[in-house]
Amino acid sequence: MKELFQHTAYTDGLTVRVAANFLPEQSRIEAGKWFWVYHVRIENETPHTLQLMTRHWRITDGNGEVSVVEGEGVVGEQPVLAPGASHDYVSGCPLSTPQGSMEGHYTFRRSNGTEFKALIPFFPLAAPATAG
Repeated sequence: MKELFQHTAYTDGLTVRVAANFLPEQSRIEAGKWFWVYHVRIENETPHTLQLMTRHWRITDGNGEVSVVEGEGVVGEQPVLAPGASHDYVSGCPLSTPQGSMEGHYTFRRSNGTEFKALIPFFPLAAPATAG
């Protein structure tokens, strides 16, 4: 698993793994647009059924400009994870610089109604030098 997902965060029995890749075919370097795809795997190692309620992303570009993205669920879903279950999704991030980073947290609701924040690991976004 570590070979597939380079970045991992653990919070109270919940594991969030991330792999990010630069997509030159989705980027428009000449127009100052670089694009990454990231794959997230969330693993529920708690004794509770969990539902992902909200996301909070902090995206920083190569100039230090920060964008915050918040909202319900992920890619239109608020997945429910039984104990031992995992959820995978893929999304993307455009930047106006060839490097940057992402990090954040999810808010989960346990089956007993309590909520907690699960860390999303910090991960760099870096286009190859040949990509502009």
